[in-house]
Amino acid sequence: MALTCNIGAAGKAFRLKIGIATVFGGLVLGFVTAIGVLPSIAWVAVAGSLLGGAFSIFEARAGWCVVRAMGFKTAL
Repeated sequence: MALTCNIGAAGKAFRLKIGIATVFGGLVLGFVTAIGVLPSIAWVAVAGSLLGGAFSIFEARAGWCVVRAMGFKTAL
């Protein structure tokens, strides 16, 4: 399956903003976990947040949305 552009400029901007916010949130969550406020199982949430945010940034840069590629309609 080729990564053909399937989102517009508004969708790209939205995915980029969400991706940056999610990566930032993952870094904050990682810091809070590292200093011992949260239990060590929170590292799973840190990894999920960082990977999800990075994938959202990839979608924004590529102009491709995995949900749209599966045939679902999205608002942006």
